[in-house]
Order: sequence, then C-alpha cells, then structure tokens
Amino acid sequence: MKHKTIVFALLGITAIAGASFILCMPPIPQSPVYHQFSDTHHYCGIANFWNVISNLPFLIVGWFGIYKTRMKLKNSLPHQVFFASIACVAIGSAYYHLNPNNQTLVWDRLPMTLAFMSLLSILIGQFIQAKAGRLLLIPLLLLGIFSLVYWLLFKDLRCYVFVQFYPMLVFPIVLLFVGWSKSTRPYWVLLLAYLLAKLCEHFDSAIHHHLLFISGHSLKHLVAAAGIYYWQKHLLLTENSSFDKSMVNE
Repeated sequence: MKHKTIVFALLGITAIAGASFILCMPPIPQSPVYHQFSDTHHYCGIANFWNVISNLPFLIVGWFGIYKTRMKLKNSLPHQVFFASIACVAIGSAYYHLNPNNQTLVWDRLPMTLAFMSLLSILIGQFIQAKAGRLLLIPLLLLGIFSLVYWLLFKDLRCYVFVQFYPMLVFPIVLLFVGWSKSTRPYWVLLLAYLLAKLCEHFDSAIHHHLLFISGHSLKHLVAAAGIYYWQKHLLLTENSSFDKSMVNE
C-alpha cells in the first residue's frame, strides 16, 4: 500500500507540474512547416510513397497484438485498445502522408493519442494496481480526444503536447521505482524506441541527405513499430504474461 501511494503521488505531482508548465506557455499553433517532409517521391502512383508505405508495420503489429492479447491475456481491454489504436495509426498516418495538411493530420494524431493513453493505463495496471489501470482507461482516452478537440477549436497544441509527453515522463518514474526486471525491460526498450523515433523525426532531412534511400520520418515509423513489436513479444505475448506481483493488488 505504501509503495502504491508513493507512486500515485509522484504521478500526480508530475501531472500537475507538467500541466502547469504547459499552461504557462503561450498558445502553440500548428506550424505549416511541419507538413514539409524531406522525402516527397512518387512511386506506383502513390504520393510521398515511403512515408505512406512505412506505416505498414504498424498495421501488422497492431493486428498481431489484438489477436495474441485476446488469446493469452485476461482483462485485456487496455491492451486491445492499444493495439487497435496502433493498427489505426497505420491507416491514419498513411492517409495524412498522402496529402499532408491540418485536416488530414487529425486522423494521424487521433489514434496516436489513444495509443499513448491506453499504454499509460497498461503501465499503471501492470506495475501499480490492476484495478486502477482499468478504471483510468476511459478517462485517459477522453483526455486524449479532448486534446485534439481543443487543438481544432482553439488552434492551440498545448493540450496535445501534454498528452503526448506525459506518459513518457511517467514511464521512467514507475520503472525506476519498480526496479530492473524482465517485466520492466520491454518498457525500457519501448521508451528508447520512442525517443529514437522522435530523433529520426527531428532530423528528417539530415538522415535523408546521408542515407539517400530513406528519410528520417520514414525511419521514425519503422523504429517505433519495432519498439512496439519487441514490447509485445517479450512482455505481453508469452504464456506466462501476468501483472507484476510486487506492487499490484486488487
């Protein structure tokens, strides 16, 4: 009980601090430069071919995860939502990259926010309290949707920025508190893949310039999908997959 109380307190403090920091910032509009990707090649009649086709691994990993979690995990609604969201990322991101603009970007970001929020629910359920993870799923998903609605209504990305980066702050807090184990290793790999994917996104043009055959943004998709695949294979998709018993109690 003491451990759970401390971790929940840390997560609450982190949420308040992060939200306060974001709210103190001026509104963040969506920059039109965001839509200007390095690789704009057309192949097979498909615009921005590699940025579109590199989303295919998300679809494969997402559907594979849905199937496996239904077979091997009980009370797996957060996992089902996560993998369904990942499969939808493939569709939404491909649609966006066919014609990058603010309107199509909504369908790229919607499944991503649902994936971030459901993953946070899974993390809490596995390492803090299973019941809390399940109860938080719907409120977290609604928060993710709200962040997009707020962006569309007020042309302000601050809520979306919070929704995307808060789970990444929660990850190390929870994992460091739990300690290194076979159960936490896949989460560390997933976090590392996320950070590497963001670097690939940031250095889109530079990577394309040096590698020639692939841009940083296309590589971002592949790195992120690989991290998710590792996570599901080594943590969720084993016969003995279960909640960590050191902190979880119903």
